[in-house]
Amino acid sequence: QVRPVESGGGSVQAGESLRLSCYVSGYSIASYCMAWFRHAPGKEREGVATMARFGSTNYADSVKGRFTISRDNQDDTLYLEMISLKPEDTAVYYCAASGNTECRMSPGWYFYWGQGTQVTVSS
Repeated sequence: QVRPVESGGGSVQAGESLRLSCYVSGYSIASYCMAWFRHAPGKEREGVATMARFGSTNYADSVKGRFTISRDNQDDTLYLEMISLKPEDTAVYYCAASGNTECRMSPGWYFYWGQGTQVTVSS
């Protein structure tokens, strides 16, 4: 059974950093597209960053230059390094796994989702 599990969320001040982790059991993250999404109250779920099978990455414009997606293939763990956090980054962050090798920013592209981890950034 494929099961992503996120960790690393928390409450920080604007300008600070956080690193989110996502361990995916029953799945080889090196073989397929992986992504981070976020969902803020009153907004639609938003794609934040993706990493395709061969390592190409894509970011939402709102996080480019501040967020970095990476993975540890041996540990089947996906990461999201977030720096210079802003209050508008406040959301529940989800790790998602796709059965496809290429990525899209659409939530419908992903079959497996974690339970989410809360990130709160105060000004």
